[in-house]
Amino acid sequence: MTHPVLTKGNTAVITGGASGIGLATAKRLAALGMNVVLADLGADRLAAAADTVQAAAPGAEVMTSETDVSSPTALTALDVAVTSRFGGADVLMNNAAIQSGSSLFGAQDIWDRVMAVNLWGVVHGSRIFGPGMIARGRPGLIINTGSKQGITTPPGDPAYNMAKAGVKVFTEALAHELRNTAPQISAHLLIPGFVWTGLTRGDRTEKPAAAWTPEQTADFLLASLDRGDFYILCPDNDVPRSLDEKRIAWAAGDIIENRPALSRWHPDWAEKFKRAISES
Repeated sequence: MTHPVLTKGNTAVITGGASGIGLATAKRLAALGMNVVLADLGADRLAAAADTVQAAAPGAEVMTSETDVSSPTALTALDVAVTSRFGGADVLMNNAAIQSGSSLFGAQDIWDRVMAVNLWGVVHGSRIFGPGMIARGRPGLIINTGSKQGITTPPGDPAYNMAKAGVKVFTEALAHELRNTAPQISAHLLIPGFVWTGLTRGDRTEKPAAAWTPEQTADFLLASLDRGDFYILCPDNDVPRSLDEKRIAWAAGDIIENRPALSRWHPDWAEKFKRAISES
């Protein structure tokens, strides 16, 4: 089965498309006969990505664009260019993200950049491309890449967590708005697991056994779209969905049961969390 929007001749715009999950998804969509627009930073990276897509799908129509998603002006220019070449976008995947590492009272410029790319890049992309997609009157998809860190919000990188939490909230609002005003277009929240990408690689040179490949994540995304899933909660080789569900339920339980914030990592609650997770 293939989602009806993911068909030959339709056009997909993917930010963060030069590597990782974005590039893997571009290869899959190009293989279906779709036109693919790769938006990212770095001309050399984009050229190499375009070659990779065309090698995976010979004859694919691939457009590249150096686009800083933190800039509404740049995203508007991308929308204009896509409309000029292909008539508009049928699929928008707001996937670009950075993970610079942050601390609560750390450098402001890191916070500003993470929020600008990871949150505002998604908001701007949806708000700039969305009206044109609606005006065309064609079926369409908007896919926003979130993170489990935006749901369970573990300590250690608060700027990243905050941005990804915002992506979840925004995409939920977007899905509701489209459902009521433009039901031919649907929004979806991609929630990756541990994926071996430049964002997670660090100093490592070999993929950890626990990590999925970007291609596995792209395949899971497409299967989830076929089912019509909004929350596309990806497992990996270490964490099954059942464990994710327990972690998410525990995080919500902090509010319901009036526990301390982030009780999963609180010394008074850590053992209780472990017991709850171990229960069937």
